[in-house]
Amino acid sequence: MNDQQPGKPREDARSIHASALRPHGGYRRLRSFQVTEIVYDGTVAFCARFVDKRSRTYDQMVQAARSGRQNIAEGSRASATSSQTELRLVNVARASLDELLLDYEDFLRQRGLPAWAKDDPRARDVRALGKEHRTDRSDRTDRSDAKTYAPWLNHADPAVVANTLICLIHQANYLLDRQIHGLERQFVEQGGYSERLAAARLVERRRADQSDRTDQTDRSEKAPAAPACSACGQSMTLRMALKGTRAGSQFWGCTQYPKCKGTLPA
Repeated sequence: MNDQQPGKPREDARSIHASALRPHGGYRRLRSFQVTEIVYDGTVAFCARFVDKRSRTYDQMVQAARSGRQNIAEGSRASATSSQTELRLVNVARASLDELLLDYEDFLRQRGLPAWAKDDPRARDVRALGKEHRTDRSDRTDRSDAKTYAPWLNHADPAVVANTLICLIHQANYLLDRQIHGLERQFVEQGGYSERLAAARLVERRRADQSDRTDQTDRSEKAPAAPACSACGQSMTLRMALKGTRAGSQFWGCTQYPKCKGTLPA
């Protein structure tokens, strides 16, 4: 008997396994990646203009900016088979940007340069530019987005450039916080790749168990009922003749044999 509910798709381990591989890649469409790419390019240019290339700060700032971008991309690529790896890498990107943020704040403080307050008109102008970004249909960041910030990032005053990059880092961190929250919620609600594979395995085992029970039921239905012995009335069992003209053929023999030697043809 088929107890499948009308309109409800049959649970299938293969379909669950296929869905276990989440959509992955496509990181260039992520706004967090687009902003961190601008931060990376802007940091490379900033360090070349305003930081001594022989200092450790130069390398640390460039590497922190690069780590912010690269870990978002790597996390997106890893998302197909490991939600935990994606979460870990996105958190690494977030931590790298925090490190970079401190470097820019140190740059301003140590040189006595002004840091923009959150409500500074210039800070508001930079934040407003983030709302004007556009992404084309070819999975590549629209380069006009980076060009939008060019007057700020190419400014002759290092304080303006540093504060602009600080604003962009805050934007990236906000986006990454939302991304991390979404990934955590998705993991709790849907599980990761290993959890989905385990679910698929359980479905397959249930199907196999159900199939075994069906086979056993079919065999029991096909097996003939044991007759009662005509000599003593006890139940009989199938036996096989080992010799004589009927060797190899089955017959019913009394279960009380050798006390009772009653037989019946099978």
